[in-house]
Amino acid sequence: MVFAKPWGLSVRVIIKDQTGRYLLLKRSKNAKTNAGKWELPGGKTDQHEHFDAALLREVAEETGLAISVEHVAGALESELPKVKVAHLLLEGRVESGQLRLSSEHDAYAWVDSAELGSMDVADWFRPFAEALSGNPRLPPKAKGVTLR
Repeated sequence: MVFAKPWGLSVRVIIKDQTGRYLLLKRSKNAKTNAGKWELPGGKTDQHEHFDAALLREVAEETGLAISVEHVAGALESELPKVKVAHLLLEGRVESGQLRLSSEHDAYAWVDSAELGSMDVADWFRPFAEALSGNPRLPPKAKGVTLR
């Protein structure tokens, strides 16, 4: 019998400000994966947790913001040593709260689309960031990149 790596689900949100800039968070330099890299708010779902509830929880934990989820923006996949990860990207908007970071992240930035492709983003996020920036340089192994 062949044992494949299990799959995990990560949910992320694309939040734009009034000028169309994207909210990105910089992972802590002590993070297990993608330390010091920029990514979208969000994270892993807990067992038996609906993905939209997981996204609301993760964003509140990471940023202190309450958001609403509007629709699916795309999906990506990546592979870690012990698990494959499906990344579901949703569009949302801030409903309330003041932005404050958890210990998981060292900084935040509001970034316009032209800057996305040149930022030092998390590996899983690179294909989507480059597609959004209008400068796709997708590596041969980038799988599952879809844009709404």
